[in-house]
Amino acid sequence: MSPLSRLVASLATISLIAAACAGQQKMEQKEATSTIEEVPNEGGEEIPAVAFNVLDAPEGFTVKLPGPPPQAQRSEAALPKRTDKATLVTYAANEGGVSYIVNAVDYPEAFVATVPAEALINGGIQGIAGQVQGELKSSEDITLEGYPGKAYVLASPSGEVKGRSYLVGPRVYNLITVYNAGIGAPGADEFLDSLKLVNPPPQIERASADADADAGTDADAGTDAGTADGTGAAVEGGEDAGTAPDAGARRRAK
Repeated sequence: MSPLSRLVASLATISLIAAACAGQQKMEQKEATSTIEEVPNEGGEEIPAVAFNVLDAPEGFTVKLPGPPPQAQRSEAALPKRTDKATLVTYAANEGGVSYIVNAVDYPEAFVATVPAEALINGGIQGIAGQVQGELKSSEDITLEGYPGKAYVLASPSGEVKGRSYLVGPRVYNLITVYNAGIGAPGADEFLDSLKLVNPPPQIERASADADADAGTDADAGTDAGTADGTGAAVEGGEDAGTAPDAGARRRAK
């Protein structure tokens, strides 16, 4: 299995980690370094521009990725203390040693209504950091068409990770680039800026600010989710990720 395939496979569990971390709304910023060898661009040679193509995903979004349209990898994940599930679709490509990954995690609306938006977004970023053994270098609040999100940079043994995460209705989008920090990724920003929503849903209303506070500080829920089976629950359909039917994959009607 290639490094990119291993990375994508490991990131397929972030929906579980996001749920497990829903009670942890603060992310510590640490002085971090990557253990990957940082090789400077010798000779001042210009790095070729990345040729992107627009992926029109049937899940209801478009994004730029290099190369031909990649095959979708789909799976389902059980949520802690619930009978319903989250669904996950991931698209990934590699160009010039840089990995470009976008995934969408669809949660049940009833679940999202009980968890603060910031907790879901931060939980996903913490899950990504855990999968690549990374440490947070920086983060800032951003928006996409009025929906909340975060831009962040991680340092990890796999290289530097630059990403963005958004909560759009009951869905969390994660856009991730992984590259050698000493060389850089000239196409990273174009990829991260390219996400477009197709007929996005309205934001989910929460009962009250008090309900948000309770959901965000429920230590028992966070602990139970984080300790069940080591990740929160089991991922189903991993072997048939590229062909399994996806209940959340229907394009929203235009």
